[in-house]
Amino acid sequence: MDARLRDIRTQSGRSLGELTLEAVIGQELTEADFRISGETLSHQADAAAAAGYAQVAANLRRAAELTQISNEDVLAIYSMLRPGRASYSELQDLGRRLELELHAPFTARLVYEAAEAYRARNLVTSEEEEALERASG
Repeated sequence: MDARLRDIRTQSGRSLGELTLEAVIGQELTEADFRISGETLSHQADAAAAAGYAQVAANLRRAAELTQISNEDVLAIYSMLRPGRASYSELQDLGRRLELELHAPFTARLVYEAAEAYRARNLVTSEEEEALERASG
């Protein structure tokens, strides 16, 4: 096996060589054994950037950050980023949470950019609607 492939680890820390059919049949592997690690995604981002693919590199850096965030939180982020689902201030709050609590600055930057773009295109909910939803919920 190529030395570079030996260094690739799954999110659980297993090497690619440990992901065998025998291990699956023997029920020695878990779901986490098949998830890509943030480190591997970061290496792929570096390779994409070096090859001149800046946007692919940015996507991979955000993906690397998201490997450290729960699936529930990722789905909540996805839902909030759908146009018309959140107010400008909610998106700003999400960006701050990503940046300060979840240590995901690249993803936070995307959320801040989305908030600005959505506000410019009137794709955010109004602050008034947000207040009414909080009061009724």
